[in-house]
Amino acid sequence: MESNEVVLKVENIGKDFFGNVVLKSVSFEVKKGEVIGLVGENGAGKSTLMNILFGLPVINETGGFSGNFFLNGEKAHFSSSFDALDAGIGMVHQEFVLLPGFTATENILLNRESVKDNFAVNIFGDRLKHLDREDMKKRAVNAINKLDVNLDPEMIVAEMPVGHRQFTEIAREIDRSSTKLLILDEPTAVLTESEAEIMIKAAKKLAEEGMSIIFISHRLHEVLDLCDRVLVLRDGNLVFESESENTNPREIAESMVGRSISDFEHTERKKELQKDLLEVKDLWVAMPGEVVKGVNFTVKKGEIFGIGGLAGQGKLGIANGIMGLFPSRGKVLFKGEEIPLNNTKNILDLGFSFVSEDRRGVGLLLDEPIDWNITFTAMQAHERFIVKYLGGLLKFRNDKEIRKEALKYIDMLQIKCTSEKQFARALSGGNQQKVCLAKAFALNPEILFVSEPTRGIDVGAKELVLNALKKYNEESGITIIITSSELEELRSISDRIAIVNEGKIAGILPPSKPATDFGLLMIGESNINGEGEIK
Repeated sequence: MESNEVVLKVENIGKDFFGNVVLKSVSFEVKKGEVIGLVGENGAGKSTLMNILFGLPVINETGGFSGNFFLNGEKAHFSSSFDALDAGIGMVHQEFVLLPGFTATENILLNRESVKDNFAVNIFGDRLKHLDREDMKKRAVNAINKLDVNLDPEMIVAEMPVGHRQFTEIAREIDRSSTKLLILDEPTAVLTESEAEIMIKAAKKLAEEGMSIIFISHRLHEVLDLCDRVLVLRDGNLVFESESENTNPREIAESMVGRSISDFEHTERKKELQKDLLEVKDLWVAMPGEVVKGVNFTVKKGEIFGIGGLAGQGKLGIANGIMGLFPSRGKVLFKGEEIPLNNTKNILDLGFSFVSEDRRGVGLLLDEPIDWNITFTAMQAHERFIVKYLGGLLKFRNDKEIRKEALKYIDMLQIKCTSEKQFARALSGGNQQKVCLAKAFALNPEILFVSEPTRGIDVGAKELVLNALKKYNEESGITIIITSSELEELRSISDRIAIVNEGKIAGILPPSKPATDFGLLMIGESNINGEGEIK
């Protein structure tokens, strides 16, 4: 329902953080019912621009911004996100902003709860009104139904798979009757392809009803499917603008990175993989939303072993269980010897490393600098970057080696930062993910578990990260077990791919098999023989 009515007008917006310029005179318009796709590499300025529009305190706390923006024809400048919400701007953030101990309903209606009178209200005032639980559930279900997703309104957020948490965030914004402009910051990054299709369909419906949307994503096919126009930011500049029907993913990607982008292709291995390194037998993991129910598989030395499947089917639980982050039982054999489960320190000591899908909750020390994040686990687990005196009675950090290690990975992974001393919290989501990878590499592991390594990473950085994993595997012989919601990424990097369905391995296939074979495994529609091939 796009019209000529301009909902948002951005004029010459600029922003710097202590001399580091991240936005340079950005201007564009968003019309009523229009969906704008905003894309760019991590660090290009997308999130900063959205933080300005949404009035987040970090903008005013760091000197404000230059330029102006107008909402419904009136100049706006919000001192807090509450002002933005009151003015009709909603935002779904890249990182979840939910209360984990509350239900989906309670999160969707937070600060907008339905209440009802009781006898005490006449005496003591409105503060003693009761929550109208029945009406709250009705409102929450109505918002969830607009997404056309199977989400239990009474489920506790902490027990949800990550995809359902994202739907809860979106439902919260849909329930706000005042929302005229909705900012979606990487809403499909944690969703499977089928879940992403549901979200795209819901966004199209909202736009038809007159809501304007700014859609930030690194999945360019989704941008072109959903959006009316595409804007590309690079190094803080608006470098490209086009109607979606007049452009294509390659043109957008090359505008984003300023260079030619190659498509992901699987290259068959030339070396033989024979020796078994890791054997998993009847593994059960009690990870909320990702329960594992007796999986069995073997990984060979030097292999890149992929694990895929739909959200909530258990694929994420395998690495989390083996690494001791969630209660697990069964047998895991490393080099033929059974290893203890439910003990993360022992697992690290054996030469394992893990990049979690939850980079902020598990992967990073947010209020510590980059160099500490990269080297801290290696210091704790293997006493690297430590200088010992008197036979180890005195131990001191080797700050010179810590800095050297950090700079090596900042260069290798092209981490965009002011220096190795910049706090992890201040980095963009994609650069935080690169720090998590660097931390795992610094352990020099024999087996590296990587979960959702390209979540929230732009197309250029995605290619860089996958190539870094392949190079790391080829040059050092490290065995990598990579879990991802993106099948094509798994096919581009893996030697074999296991698909998890309902907590069990539905089948293990080589990446050369047709995508439809993997899709059938994901929905439990294929029969598999003993060799992992579809009958």
